[in-house]
Amino acid sequence: MKKILSAVVATLVAMSFTAVVFAADAAKPASASSPAAEIRKDAAEASVDAKKAKADALAAKEKATAEAKEAKAKTKSEAKELKAKKLSDAKEAKAKKASDAKEAKAKVKADALAAKEKAKADAKAAKEAVPTAK
Repeated sequence: MKKILSAVVATLVAMSFTAVVFAADAAKPASASSPAAEIRKDAAEASVDAKKAKADALAAKEKATAEAKEAKAKTKSEAKELKAKKLSDAKEAKAKKASDAKEAKAKVKADALAAKEKAKADAKAAKEAVPTAK
């Protein structure tokens, strides 16, 4: 009887051990098929990464294009402002030159008139200083 009982216990232990091994094997085939699944997952991730990199490159290109357009517009605007300033400065210089010429002409005219008046006064004084013989 002892032998039979011992055989039954051994059989139960062996069955338990077999169940544990079978459970471990049952979990293993899922990971055995996973290399293909992992490859597909990696490929999908690589595809997503490539799409993200492409989108980032496109965004960087658009940003660079926008910055270039902005810089070009700014340069063009600055060139227009510089041209307008030069034109304004030229007009101011021309007006100042005309004003200076007008002032110089008026001064020459005034000096000539003063010289003429002085010559008249000197002539009159000289005439009065010399007695006329009658």
